[in-house]
Parts: sequence; structure tokens; C-alpha cells
Amino acid sequence: MIEEYLENIKKQFRSYKTVADKTISQLTQEDLYWRYNTESNNIACIIVHLSENMTSRWTDFFNSDGEKDWRNRDDEFLEQNLTYDEIILKWENGWNCLFSSLESLDSTNFNTPIYIRNKEYKLIESITRQIAHYPYHIGQIAYIGKMILNERWDSPSIPKGKSKEYIQSEIKENIKKRSNNNV
Repeated sequence: MIEEYLENIKKQFRSYKTVADKTISQLTQEDLYWRYNTESNNIACIIVHLSENMTSRWTDFFNSDGEKDWRNRDDEFLEQNLTYDEIILKWENGWNCLFSSLESLDSTNFNTPIYIRNKEYKLIESITRQIAHYPYHIGQIAYIGKMILNERWDSPSIPKGKSKEYIQSEIKENIKKRSNNNV
């Protein structure tokens, strides 16, 4: 049951990352720094925040607190001065840390407690916390990307007005997979 849960979690995280990746790939460096207003975060800040959160939470997570001393959360929301490539590298580093850590989990260590801000959590609580946190910000990335691109927006999920076509395509694909598995 634990392995099945972990595979499902990895699949969910990958699907969220894919939505963000498809959005980010449509944007320029200038777009990553666009803000709706002064109170809004730009995509660069959101990427830095997610990356720093992932790196802090998942580095040496069984042996050290998930809120690392080197992390300065407030700075993550300040104006970033990174190139497009530096932003993408930071993004990938955060995800690599998460996925590497998830790969290290199994039934032998799944019940080991972890600490975040000196508070003990069950590992499943921490995973649930992150599976809720990351898509919140990925939704922001997609929404900001859609505002920037407007009519040039290429939806990373089901395009507006295309639900029926998408569902029919999925049904056909699933029938095909089932029939191939039964052969």
C-alpha cells in the first residue's frame, strides 16, 4: 500500500510540474518578471519560492529540520535578478531534490517522523502539505502566464471549449490501452 501511495504521489507531482513547465516554456525572461501590480508576485518569485521550499523541505529531511537555517523565505518574494536560464536551473534543482527524496522512500522508512520548524510531523502529513502547496503556486504560474500570453496562450491542460473533444480522446486512448493489455 505504501509503494502504491508513493507512486501515486510521484505521478501527481509530475503532472503539476508538467503544467508549470508547459506554461514557463511559452514565456520569455521578461514575461517571468511581469507583475499585475506591486502586491502581486511574478513568476520568477514563485519559481524561486517553490524551489527554495522544495530544497529546504527535502534535503536531508530525516536528519535535519525542513526549515533550513540557510533559507530566507522573505527574500524569495523580493525582485529576483536571475536570467531565464538561472531561473530554470533553480526550478529544476528544486524538483530534482523532491523527486530524489521521494525515490528514497519505502515501507522501511515511511513511518519515520520528520521535523518542520521544530515540530514533528508524520511523513505522510508532510507530503500532503506539499501536494497542496505546490499546485497552489503552479496555478498562479499558469494564470499569470495566461494573462501575459492572452490569445497566444497554449493551454497546458484541457483547452477552453475543448472538454468534450479531450474526454472523447481520453476514452479512446484508455480503450486502446485496455485492449492492448488484454492481448
